Amino acid sequence: MEKTHIDPSTPISQLTVEQYLHLFGSISKPKRYEYGLNGIAKIFGCSKDTAQRIKKSGVIDDAIYQNKNIIVIDVEAALELFRENPRK
Repeated sequence: MEKTHIDPSTPISQLTVEQYLHLFGSISKPKRYEYGLNGIAKIFGCSKDTAQRIKKSGVIDDAIYQNKNIIVIDVEAALELFRENPRK
């Protein structure tokens, strides 16, 4: 969908479906987070052992914030990074 300019004074009832979808799609979603290896396992629907292998692989490093033994994972970023790095 290409960028659509919407005059801020336009009533919602006068928007086209394309303009409405553009406007609706531009609303930012709150970030979702998971925690620890159990969180990684939950995101990918795998065992804790597989979650450890995913973490060790480095594929989702940019989605992980770690301070000592506390691990926080940005769910959307992890999924996107995993999608971009197919298995070798």
